[in-house]
Amino acid sequence: MLEVENVCKEFKLYNRPWHRLKEVVMRRSFHRTHRALDNISFRVASGETLGILGRNGAGKSTLLKMLNGVLLPDAGQIKITGRVTGLLELGTGFDPNLSGLQNITGNGLLLGMTRQQIEERRQAIVEFSELGEFIHEPIRTYSSGMNMRLAFSIAIHANPDTFLIDEALSVGDGHFQQKCMRRIKEFRANGGSIIFVSHDLNAVKMICDRAIVLSEGKIVADGNPEDAVNIYNQLLGADEEEYSKRELLEAGYGTRQAILEDVTFYGQNSQNSILASGDTGILDVTIAAQSDLPDISLGLMIRDRFGQDIFGTNSHYLSFPIALVNGERKHLRYNFPMRLAPGKYTITLALHDGADHTINCYHWRDNAIGFEVAGITGTFFAGVCDLAPTLQEIPSETFNGTVSNADTQ
Repeated sequence: MLEVENVCKEFKLYNRPWHRLKEVVMRRSFHRTHRALDNISFRVASGETLGILGRNGAGKSTLLKMLNGVLLPDAGQIKITGRVTGLLELGTGFDPNLSGLQNITGNGLLLGMTRQQIEERRQAIVEFSELGEFIHEPIRTYSSGMNMRLAFSIAIHANPDTFLIDEALSVGDGHFQQKCMRRIKEFRANGGSIIFVSHDLNAVKMICDRAIVLSEGKIVADGNPEDAVNIYNQLLGADEEEYSKRELLEAGYGTRQAILEDVTFYGQNSQNSILASGDTGILDVTIAAQSDLPDISLGLMIRDRFGQDIFGTNSHYLSFPIALVNGERKHLRYNFPMRLAPGKYTITLALHDGADHTINCYHWRDNAIGFEVAGITGTFFAGVCDLAPTLQEIPSETFNGTVSNADTQ
């Protein structure tokens, strides 16, 4: 169990390095104060996974460093039951001149393991890291992905009560990331607590029970992961003054220079919002402008019932330019083959400038409309989508062999 109560952390910022000495000698202030964390409070129960979201500079890494004991709070208190280990920065605690095998000992001791525990788990750590013969090479020769493999393997085998992860998994390859995710789920199922910081919004939705959103050192949201992700997207697409108004998610947010007036979705065959996989989905959107806008993008994101992003695109990527003058209204239609598995889905819509909503977001509506895929028309498939594969037999004389797994990695 971990509890954070009214924690604050400030840093002194100097325009020049020598201003520190000047401040001591002249006994005058030559710094400005930056409050990285401002009265932060939350609780993580045993077996719970908490996600932390926020833009760069929001205070996420500072918070994790305090939870890991690297930094101390200026005010408030942190109560932790049991051992805490984490992946904060790749390479932390490693000696670059020692081999990976030798660093298992040093890093394991830093994480609180005894020498006996390290020896008992050494082989398991090496096998999990999948470094092979490179485990005997100096750390300085490792890539960032190899560093992550070893650091994660040591940390998870330290058997902590609380595990802190700060973006470290993003540098690994797909195979090892999936392996780490499986181990994280096992750790959680066995009663371990996890604090997970990531810009991978799908990962936050998949593994977190709850998420908080930080902005300028303050908690602006604390709730289920999908709502937290939606509010995080608001922060990316809106300035602070606008965001402070906290417009309802149902009404959307943005500058309102252009707005999403009306949205309908239906199947070409079913003519309603319940359609079969194999039908054609039709999304009709009416947009209107409240100023002259020469370049507008209409984007969509389809999410499943767990809030995971399934598919997204926008008119910018489709090379379909949209321009509006003040007071003009346009009707736009997306057509796409419905190849999703049966289930319930929502569509999030956005009007913005250019490729994404992070610069000029005119109007964003989370889960603007829902639809349901019921049944499959045509060939049965398993999984989340139909990739419409084809199958053919290749004559032996023209067949050059198969591509091995090693060639694809």
